[in-house]
Amino acid sequence: MRNYLRHPTDIPIRYRLSDNRHSGSELLRNVGQGGLCFQTAQFIATGTELHITIALHGPPFEADGTVIWCKHCENAYEVGVRFRDEETEFAVRMVEQACQIEHYKREVLKKEGRVLNGEEAAEEWIAKFADQFPV
Repeated sequence: MRNYLRHPTDIPIRYRLSDNRHSGSELLRNVGQGGLCFQTAQFIATGTELHITIALHGPPFEADGTVIWCKHCENAYEVGVRFRDEETEFAVRMVEQACQIEHYKREVLKKEGRVLNGEEAAEEWIAKFADQFPV
């Protein structure tokens, strides 16, 4: 069983390479306790250090990491990043939940036409899905 949930590809992230050669805004593929995966048009070499920012609501999640793999997929690259700091574990759990809630809010708008604020979306998501969220 996975230690993280697969997240929809509609959650934006920003990354900046540690040597400041490149930065970009991309879409999150998944996030878990040890790291994350995002998709980009640029190949990023294994071992490259970078800084990740995910801004949903409130203060953004920020973490430093190292690229542990980069593979070509269709017209882009999927990049696997391992977080450098083990203390990010609790923050990552919050980001996982925030990503799920944000996606839920967008899906409700798309499928039902209901506009939910962050608190309403969180309450509904918790009632429907919190018991399925991995511990």
